[in-house]
Amino acid sequence: MAIQSIGDYDFPARDAIENFGGVLVTYWNWLDHLMFCAPVAFPFPPDMRFGDVLEQVFPGVYGAHPDFNKIDWAAARWTLDGQTFTPDLDRSLAENGLGHKSVVKFETPGLDGIKGSRT
Repeated sequence: MAIQSIGDYDFPARDAIENFGGVLVTYWNWLDHLMFCAPVAFPFPPDMRFGDVLEQVFPGVYGAHPDFNKIDWAAARWTLDGQTFTPDLDRSLAENGLGHKSVVKFETPGLDGIKGSRT
């Protein structure tokens, strides 16, 4: 079946940061832990400390998983928008390079889900 374009989409994006009161909508994904089947979206202020996400937000989101309390955050591997990076936990999200609609993925070596099931 042929596809025909309806032309240019020339209108302001409705998901622009200005429409979210200045917070960054960010997506976080704990790889190999499919008890959380998709990235989790969070609206965070750009000046929020990266470490506060791990210390104050993640326990309420990922804390039900039996691997959560075993995480060695110093050994975690991170990607930001598809690029490997090492977050500075004492700096803000913006200072760590997160922007509106950024995707952050993290792996926790040695933790492979419930009984190694990647769930």
